[in-house]
Amino acid sequence: MIEIVRMDLQHVDEVARIERDTFPMFWTKQDFINEVTTNKLAIYFVALKDGKVVGYAGMWHVVTEGHITNIAVDSEYRRMGIGRMLVEALIKQAEELNMIGITLEVKISNLTAQHLYTSLGFKPEGIRKKYYSDTGEDAVVMWKHFDVNFE
Repeated sequence: MIEIVRMDLQHVDEVARIERDTFPMFWTKQDFINEVTTNKLAIYFVALKDGKVVGYAGMWHVVTEGHITNIAVDSEYRRMGIGRMLVEALIKQAEELNMIGITLEVKISNLTAQHLYTSLGFKPEGIRKKYYSDTGEDAVVMWKHFDVNFE
């Protein structure tokens, strides 16, 4: 069984390992420590299986929007719905905080991730040319807008 909980310092070592194993340009352990301890905008969740971190996802709550910063699942646990569960946790948190929507960038070649986001209601709304400095690849900007009542 997978449990989704808020990330704290006890999770940082495993989160940093998954990040390193997943991305060629990765955030450091110190980056994640800063997200948990210093960045007041940061909201992070981890996926736990038998107490072990098997994935994580985070976003920044900037004014009225959520900006998803990173999502990764340990390679041994991919294609099990964990990424979906993590994004759903971010969506739920964003709705509870009355955000107007959530945005993210995804590599134009990462069709698997784009399919996941689309299935969760995200729509492609733009391109950031040469966004990824490691490859020079373009990013698709995707948004999920919420119906928000500002009364």
